[in-house]
Amino acid sequence: MSPKNGKNGKGLPDPYTPGHGTPEYRVTHYDLDLDVKLASNRLDGRARIKAVAREKLDSVRLSLEGLRATKVQVDGSKPAKTAQRDGELIVTPRSAIAKGARFEIEVRYGGSPGPVRGPWGEVGWEELDDGVLVAGQPVGAPTWFPCNDHASQKAPFRISVTADAGYRAVSNGLLVGHQRRSSRETWVYEQPEPMAPYLATLLIGRYQEIELGKLPNRGSGRVRVFANVPPKLRGEAASGLKDQVRMVELFSELFGPYPFRDYTVVVTEDELEIPLEAQSLSIMGRNHLRRTWDAQRLLAHELAHQWFGNSVTVRRWEDIWLHEGFACYAEWLWSDEAGLASAGERAAAAWKYLATLPQDLRIGTPGPDLMFDDRVYKRGALTLHAVRRAVGDDRFFRSLRAFASERRHGQASTADFIELLDRVCAGAGKFDAASVLRPWLYEERLPALPR
Repeated sequence: MSPKNGKNGKGLPDPYTPGHGTPEYRVTHYDLDLDVKLASNRLDGRARIKAVAREKLDSVRLSLEGLRATKVQVDGSKPAKTAQRDGELIVTPRSAIAKGARFEIEVRYGGSPGPVRGPWGEVGWEELDDGVLVAGQPVGAPTWFPCNDHASQKAPFRISVTADAGYRAVSNGLLVGHQRRSSRETWVYEQPEPMAPYLATLLIGRYQEIELGKLPNRGSGRVRVFANVPPKLRGEAASGLKDQVRMVELFSELFGPYPFRDYTVVVTEDELEIPLEAQSLSIMGRNHLRRTWDAQRLLAHELAHQWFGNSVTVRRWEDIWLHEGFACYAEWLWSDEAGLASAGERAAAAWKYLATLPQDLRIGTPGPDLMFDDRVYKRGALTLHAVRRAVGDDRFFRSLRAFASERRHGQASTADFIELLDRVCAGAGKFDAASVLRPWLYEERLPALPR
């Protein structure tokens, strides 16, 4: 993606996703009303975006890719000017918005949505054989709604979706409304916890909802675990997802309470190359329902993102190892719990694998083209394993729980994690978090296997 104009404010724009996101204002709520016609792949939407200006604003920039804004209002009035270019909607109000002022922009828009191409392949709105899927990470959100498109720009959402009758729309958070009128059905979801735009998702398909189980969640009642699956896959889903509740239980013990109300796994009838994460749910292809380790580890991986990635979200994409390294290490923790290979054995296998690859990547600053490189995942997990070996299990898991708790529904950086480790692990000999993490994150040469 080519760089676009943008003010270089603190934390944003992010050089990993140029042209996406601005520090000039902070969104406080998204309200989306969407009408989707599957046969023609037509999307008509209305987005109401509440925000607070962080500085005086002569114009407001929103990311919007491949869709045309047809009507825009700022605080109920027509703006002086609107323009769309290079994936941005630029709104110029009749008078400047003062620093600290609250404002609301309403955008009516429509078109035939599709994915956008970047260094990571195509992301965003995708047509399935019979339905729709949104893969938002990292810049797919603007393919279906206008937004301040950056991981640090978290806000609550309300998402209402009207689609063909007989199809179920699945989105983030809690289902709070459903009605059918003639040949159309409307599904309404609310995600009260702040959510980054890339974690918002929409799936439309012939899904049936199954409750897999429920378990206590300290401070927020009971967590219900659901699956939405095509009817023909119910048997495969019952087998492939039978450990999901156990996984939620394990990670709640190791990382702290599950950070949202419910958790849902959506299984598409299509095969998918990789599973996808979204806040409060994960997306799997039918090919991920097997009982093999490679399939089951992905279920654990996407679930772990609810804590590390969705609730605790990076401030800047260069710290992506805080998402992927943590989720990869969660795979190894599940392997241990399930009586398969221990976390130490998984770490040894990962180290052996990494030793065969080029050692030319600093995973603490991988660059946009390699931010999803497998070395970021596995070497990130080994970074955590090195900390665990240095401080012992008690301090290590206390640190993970503290990180998830202190940064709950917020942002974090590698520096934040280092500060927390030094604080929580004080007394663990001569432990210095930066000294342990530096060779794993900021040197190319692979350090020795942690023992």
